[in-house]
Amino acid sequence: MPRRSGKKIKLDNTEGFKEAAEKFQQESGVIPSVELNSLDDRIRIRDAIINGRIQEATSFINQLHPELLDNDRYLYFHLQQLHLIELIRNNRVEEALAFAQSHLSEAGEEDPSVLTELERTVALLAFEDPINSPFGDLLAPSHRQKIASEVNAAILKMEHQESTAPKINSLLRLILWAQEKLNKKNIKYPRMTDLSNATIDEK
Repeated sequence: MPRRSGKKIKLDNTEGFKEAAEKFQQESGVIPSVELNSLDDRIRIRDAIINGRIQEATSFINQLHPELLDNDRYLYFHLQQLHLIELIRNNRVEEALAFAQSHLSEAGEEDPSVLTELERTVALLAFEDPINSPFGDLLAPSHRQKIASEVNAAILKMEHQESTAPKINSLLRLILWAQEKLNKKNIKYPRMTDLSNATIDEK
């Protein structure tokens, strides 16, 4: 469980802060940067990838946005590559070779950068202890996390919810909500007295 103390909670976080996002939304009236239902879907997809259930994650993505993997073939390759890595991790050698030939060889022929990644992955089969091979980074948890982040970013982009700046009305509501909380606790702070002109009372 990630620690919550001392950290700002992002409303589009996929690490499991949905309850905090819902509470904040109810108290402040601020609309989160993403729909909370979408947050559920993205958490489910991330969990599947992090736990090596790549085909399950791919199925979830196709249910959520059927066109996403058709339009982003590089992302689709990375999911297929990750499934191949899981087959190798579980020592399913024949299945791994068959999967690479039937699902990934064509992608490698079309894109030289993809071919390099595919060659590194298949090379894991040449080692008795692949995790300690020169290509062992592909078997590290960080590689799953990298692909999970790529998928999450692609879904956000698809939903047009990838925004780095809050809308002004949401920001003003947040200011009012924060000031109300501070007032109730009798805490002194620079208070914004005129929102339209951004006038601040330092007293």
